[in-house]
Amino acid sequence: MRNHPLFVVGLLSGFFAVMAPAFAQETYPSRPITMIVPFAPGGTTDAIARVVAEGLRHVLGQPVTVDNRGGAGGSLGTAAIVSAAPDGYTIGMGTVSTLAINPATYKNLSYDVRADLVPVGKIADVPNIMSINPSLDARDMSAFIALARQEPGKLSYASAGNGSLGHLLGAQFLLATGTDIVHVPYRGAGPALVDVVAGQVDVMFDNLPTSLPLAREGHLRALAVSGAARIEGLPDVPTFAELGMNDMNWMGFFGLVVPKGTPDPIVRRLNAALMEALATPQVRERLEAQQAIVAGSSPEAFKSEIESALEDMREAVEASGIRMD
Repeated sequence: MRNHPLFVVGLLSGFFAVMAPAFAQETYPSRPITMIVPFAPGGTTDAIARVVAEGLRHVLGQPVTVDNRGGAGGSLGTAAIVSAAPDGYTIGMGTVSTLAINPATYKNLSYDVRADLVPVGKIADVPNIMSINPSLDARDMSAFIALARQEPGKLSYASAGNGSLGHLLGAQFLLATGTDIVHVPYRGAGPALVDVVAGQVDVMFDNLPTSLPLAREGHLRALAVSGAARIEGLPDVPTFAELGMNDMNWMGFFGLVVPKGTPDPIVRRLNAALMEALATPQVRERLEAQQAIVAGSSPEAFKSEIESALEDMREAVEASGIRMD
């Protein structure tokens, strides 16, 4: 009976069913990878993603294509990462906005960050910046606050979207200063900056890399940055801490995530590739040129940081009163 052809076929079928996933993991990656970026082109997340994608291409030997999925403060793109096949061929960018702020602000997210995403590793920390259109009659923070208080509701601030880091920073600013400034959400930092530079919106709370060139060239007037020290590229701009605004002195973080169910050997392979890419001078120099502080980490360390940030953002959201349906 054991030599019956059907028995042999069944035995071989079971053998290949068990071996196929293991073989796939050993040969990973054998085809191009898609990196979902949950924000529009032109913002910090997109800029960092493209540098990392190029670094991963060199390490892994396969193309890594950036797929921008902006909207809802990064929630739409993150949902796309969650729903992707857990085979390592769709990876995603995770930020403090998508992994901590959105879960703290949106009541009806279609996913659970803790349960539905697997951290691969941290990429970098990035300072934040508050800047204004230079046409405003305010040379520094105190003058701007005075201006905002003179005409409540007249000024407006742009962010990369509802529930984004810029949105929460803006809400924290209003709470700390007792001002009334209208929030204008966009589908990413790029389009928001276009309108601030054009004078359609007055203020921008943003990650530093995308706003820095505009501030250096005089298209924006920087009022404050976050971090332990002033930024080399803007030595005359104080930190929020220097201004006594410690509740706004946050740093943003960026890292890679994959859908739940992605085999651990693939997660480890991606982490090793990320660490190798971040160690190359070309990748480090391109990230540091954007004022990003390279800070690669293990999946476990990145998971711990996400957990901590989630708790911090829940406290900040409660204090600011932001809630999304």
